[in-house]
Amino acid sequence: MNDLPLSLVLSWFEQKAIVILLTLLSLGVKNIVTGPTAPGFFTPDLLAVLNEKFGLRSVTTVEEDMKQLLSA
Repeated sequence: MNDLPLSLVLSWFEQKAIVILLTLLSLGVKNIVTGPTAPGFFTPDLLAVLNEKFGLRSVTTVEEDMKQLLSA
């Protein structure tokens, strides 16, 4: 699945977003972009582990995000 030309950006506007994220991670999907802010229970240590193991990262600026998403 990680070889598909697909970019995922997950917004934290609904509580079910965490279930979607956990499902994607359990399927081995990597390089997911989340935002605009992380949920309160995501500690800096947890975010570091998710970034290291799954490439999870937060959104930055529109220009930078589009550049990275379109180059994937």
